Amino acid sequence: MPLRRRNGSAQVRQQDDDGRRPAAGSPRLDAADLGAELGARATLVQFSSAFCAPCRATRRVLDEVAGMVPGVTHVEIDAEGHLELVRALDVLKTPTVLVLDADGRVVRRAVGQPRTADVIAALGEAV
Repeated sequence: MPLRRRNGSAQVRQQDDDGRRPAAGSPRLDAADLGAELGARATLVQFSSAFCAPCRATRRVLDEVAGMVPGVTHVEIDAEGHLELVRALDVLKTPTVLVLDADGRVVRRAVGQPRTADVIAALGEAV
């Protein structure tokens, strides 16, 4: 499911939203898509909204994990301010967390507030 750009708009095919590893050819994001550099080993991408209490808790968990694991970066994206990307990635709820490998490929996807242990386990697939 590669992220495609046509006439300046991002497009991506549907993928499962159940937390399983996405199929081969999953979307690939880069620094231009995220507005921040990718982590050397992995990137935790969080889609949030302003009045989302679970988003604040998710931010704390992902910041903590990124601080514990060398080469991992946490990038938070305001869903309302990035509707094109939200639509391209089929983000339906906040928080939605994507785990990207070093090349920017989505290797894991989850909706809702994650537990620290689950984030660390998901990073195992990315690094």
